Amino acid sequence: MIPHWYRTLDIQGRRTFWTAFAGFVLNALAIQLYPLLQPTIAAAWGLNAFQAGSIASVTLVASTVGGWIAGALSDRWGRVRILQATIVLFAAATLLCAVSRDAVQLTIARALQGAAFGGEWAVGIVLVAEAAAPATRGRMVGAAQSAWAVGWALAAGGAFAAVSFRDPVLGWRAAFGLAALFALGVLFLRRRFPAPPAAGRAKAAKWRDLFSRRHAYTTFRGALLAIGLHSGYWALAIWLPTLLRFGTEADPGEAGRRLAVLIGGSFFGYFGGSWLSDNLGRRMALLAFAVTAALFVLIYFALPHSKGLIIILGFPLGFLATGMFSASGPVLAELYPTALRGSGQGFCYNLGRGVAGLATGFIGAGVDKVGLAPALAAFVAGAYGLVALAALLLHETGGRSLADEAPDFGCSLMQSGREVLKAPRELTESHDT
Repeated sequence: MIPHWYRTLDIQGRRTFWTAFAGFVLNALAIQLYPLLQPTIAAAWGLNAFQAGSIASVTLVASTVGGWIAGALSDRWGRVRILQATIVLFAAATLLCAVSRDAVQLTIARALQGAAFGGEWAVGIVLVAEAAAPATRGRMVGAAQSAWAVGWALAAGGAFAAVSFRDPVLGWRAAFGLAALFALGVLFLRRRFPAPPAAGRAKAAKWRDLFSRRHAYTTFRGALLAIGLHSGYWALAIWLPTLLRFGTEADPGEAGRRLAVLIGGSFFGYFGGSWLSDNLGRRMALLAFAVTAALFVLIYFALPHSKGLIIILGFPLGFLATGMFSASGPVLAELYPTALRGSGQGFCYNLGRGVAGLATGFIGAGVDKVGLAPALAAFVAGAYGLVALAALLLHETGGRSLADEAPDFGCSLMQSGREVLKAPRELTESHDT
């Protein structure tokens, strides 16, 4: 059944949705290949846990710079033009991953891939948010973000095929090569694609305006939200496949079932989170997901489970890990006026990813001391605690038209707790008046 929000879109809106969706599938496919193949690559090149984790961390840190630059340029040169450039860089970097001969070359290739990834995701979310109606923005952005689960599933299939090769090294190279070809297909779809009406209406502001008196507190809260979201998610995405022993030393069938359930949960999480964000409000949806996820992660990693129970619990773990992203995308787009939207979303979202990259890299260093499961449980629960804090500090932004200038959310850090913690309905009404 075709959802109501999709039926209300015109041809331009539908093209915008599918253009972004295809790019997000590519992002997940190429980026998730390495975490899934990390045990195989580490074994082939003799890498320890810290070295293997560092390659993943470099990708996320590089995405920070790429997202900042792409977001700022999209405010000046248009969303679609920058998205076309990110796909070209993504295709080239993914091909370099396929032909890398050692860990240094792969690190460089993954850094370039991360830069393109950061720009693609940050600008793509803005593109979709600006094309959506205010009442259904959460659901449209959430549906676009569900492409991540689709790409993740494709990456898992590619990883299984790669490790099944007689020569696993040749297999993972072929997987990256096919992802590069997919990137060229996405580039073909984006030829002559016009920007949606909301983009480019306002004169682009200066990037430093994000830290002006008017917007500094907004930027702080958006960055806090993104740091918590990404730190929790990427800790799971990078290290959970290793914990599930997805690699040459494990039964690939069992690991595959665990991962399939986890990915299925993440797919439905995007839709569940987007529905809640449109119906309960962005803040309440984020807070509910963050608190529930923090508690569930502690249970998931702390209690001994049978093999069957681990598979079953993977569904709610995936659902909770991605559901809050459906609310965060609209929030970061709704916090800023049109002239700063790409810059603001690019900075906050990718700062969070960069911090997550640095932080999750040190999980590998602590594996020998406390074990991977305890380290993941403490880290992820703490990260989702930051999401809950950000949700309490944020204003409710749901229902705002992105064609208009954003209200002044950049209130002072000395603002009273009563004002910060207003109910979503009160804030929404005050912004609409």
